[in-house]
Amino acid sequence: MCAAYQAETFRMSVLVFSPEVIEIMSAALEASVNSLPEPVSATQVHYLAESILHNAGRGERDVAVLERIALVELRIAPRG
Repeated sequence: MCAAYQAETFRMSVLVFSPEVIEIMSAALEASVNSLPEPVSATQVHYLAESILHNAGRGERDVAVLERIALVELRIAPRG
């Protein structure tokens, strides 16, 4: 595992979000899940949530931007 990836993973594991940011992230997740065609898998929700957490951790606070980034990252996620 790459040292930069390990450092980023550790940094993300110790973030604390304010209630306002949690509301923003929740709204972004709900909007992104609602934009997907049914059925939505748990894996898709996981990818979306991970992206939203990551980008909110980097300081993004716009619901629409968080949603858009998460959906784009879901499209380019490796299929397994």
